[in-house]
Amino acid sequence: TSEEELFGTTEESPAFAEFLDVLGQRVQLRDFKGFRGGLDVTHGQTGSESVYCHFRDKEIMFHVSTKLPYTEGDAQQLQRKRHIGNDIVAIVFQDENTPFVPDMIASNFLHAFVVVQLEQGGAQGTLYKVSVTARDDVPFFGPPLPDPAVFRKGPEFQEFLLTKLINAEYACYRAEKFAKLEVRAR
Repeated sequence: TSEEELFGTTEESPAFAEFLDVLGQRVQLRDFKGFRGGLDVTHGQTGSESVYCHFRDKEIMFHVSTKLPYTEGDAQQLQRKRHIGNDIVAIVFQDENTPFVPDMIASNFLHAFVVVQLEQGGAQGTLYKVSVTARDDVPFFGPPLPDPAVFRKGPEFQEFLLTKLINAEYACYRAEKFAKLEVRAR
């Protein structure tokens, strides 16, 4: 999978749509009153809907590639990349076992990736396998992954995943690049 393929995806598989429901609720962006995460809530320039969550006194607006506008003829999908490439932490969802190489996304900001892979769906319930990768200068962040790192869809998985994402962002701020920016800003 290349960066172009990642940002060029226009369809949401049923498994991906189900996973988005784990992250939060789908919200209409027009006139949205909560944290907007840099998305346009007035003119629809960044799509019509996204996924939002209020978790432990924090508001999270996810930049979902398939919900950001797709630009016909733009192989790089710069409109999508402008948002996701400027995030610090990204979730990569995989419908199947596909190698993910963080370097495939050219970004100065993305420092940590939480890779969620559909392990099993259907009558027995949905299972997700989780792995985490981060740049070398990002300190460890919890909660630690269990062994095996397989979770059943449900509130416990949502709690684990959102906690991991928030802690990943805080850990990334302590990475060399962001620590230097903080010193310069003082």
